Amino acid sequence: MAKTIKDPELHQKRMQAIKKHVDKRIANAQEDKGTFVLLTGNGKGKSSSALGMVARALGHNLKVGVVQFLKGDWNTGEIDFFRKQQGVEWQIMPSGFTWETQNREADSESSKQAWQMALRMLQDASVDLVVLDELTYLLHYEYLDEDEVLAALMARPENQHLVVTGRGASDALIALADTVSEVKEVKHAFKIGIKAQKGLEF
Repeated sequence: MAKTIKDPELHQKRMQAIKKHVDKRIANAQEDKGTFVLLTGNGKGKSSSALGMVARALGHNLKVGVVQFLKGDWNTGEIDFFRKQQGVEWQIMPSGFTWETQNREADSESSKQAWQMALRMLQDASVDLVVLDELTYLLHYEYLDEDEVLAALMARPENQHLVVTGRGASDALIALADTVSEVKEVKHAFKIGIKAQKGLEF
């Protein structure tokens, strides 16, 4: 972090220089296209960030498609809320977490079913934003063919925005994304015995 400048004149000069730099970057950023945002890392908040973008898009009357992988029957506040909103299609993979099913064949089949939902959205130019929540897990466990997934992401409509979340994103996903944020865990309440809290975790 930069050292604070307490002198008012020096502070003003620094802020003017920063503003000039930012204004120049904004002026040069003229391309208007669908953007791929990848949210990865071991910290809490990746899905929450993605859902913030869902709310933002709906606020602009954009059409949104969400596919949640690995959520299963786990009911959450965001599902109840967003499913009531116009302009959003919300789909959930048929089975729960991989360690709950303990059946690779069943997980693979559920993954393919969920991917077909996602593929339909990715091929629909009327969908302005597609969120593929926890997709990275399906690629890591090889429930889906990564080349097929990458090809679909690259072939999506030019102006369609895409958000993918999940830990352990592959190098190929990172290379393809326009914006990549890694969420780092510093502390987590669960590790000191605090259970998941309504309104925060679900």
